[in-house]
Amino acid sequence: MQISVLYEDNHLLVVQKPINIPVQKDNTGDKDLLTILKHDLKIRYQKPGNVFLGLVHRLDRPVGGVMTFAKTSKAASRLSDVIRRRAFDRRYLAVVRGAPPASHGVMQHYLFKNQRENKVYTVPDHYKNAKKAILKYEMISKIKDLSLLSIQLYTGRPHQIRVQLSTSGCPIYGDQKYGLKSHPGQQIALWANLLQFEHPTKKKMVKIESLPPKEYPWNLW
Repeated sequence: MQISVLYEDNHLLVVQKPINIPVQKDNTGDKDLLTILKHDLKIRYQKPGNVFLGLVHRLDRPVGGVMTFAKTSKAASRLSDVIRRRAFDRRYLAVVRGAPPASHGVMQHYLFKNQRENKVYTVPDHYKNAKKAILKYEMISKIKDLSLLSIQLYTGRPHQIRVQLSTSGCPIYGDQKYGLKSHPGQQIALWANLLQFEHPTKKKMVKIESLPPKEYPWNLW
């Protein structure tokens, strides 16, 4: 599988994750991005033994777009700290059915993940193991019953964007788990389009962008 490399140096590897591929091994046994990239690094740089590649953030299996990996333990540790301090700017594009309550705003919910179902629910703030989820959104455009949103994550909860938008009455087009009117075979219209953060060793800002595929519903815009 050909993976597009968007940025690479001694400490970072930033790629465009293909849709419908798991980030790391799961119970399906399908090839995962982490294993593919480790193998690629081993071949390209003729590395003996195991290759280190740190997973510092995730994308859901059906979601594509820009994703960063750490090539050194120092970079992994520092990037994890950046994420904890919420200084890791993650932005997404989403095509949703309908429209959010306002043209821009902040959504805040408390989420609970049912591990057995692998599904996330919105719950009251006092619910056991509930975690706060915050995102900022802006509506870029609306065509008929579909809206294009830009989303900035402030927290990184599992399935966060999908659940929060669905709860707010504007589920993501093609979301088989949390959407409405989704038909088998439809691809979820959620794309990680921008990452911006301070480089773990060079102390400069790194900004990487990735555009969604030119197919429906993205090609409406």
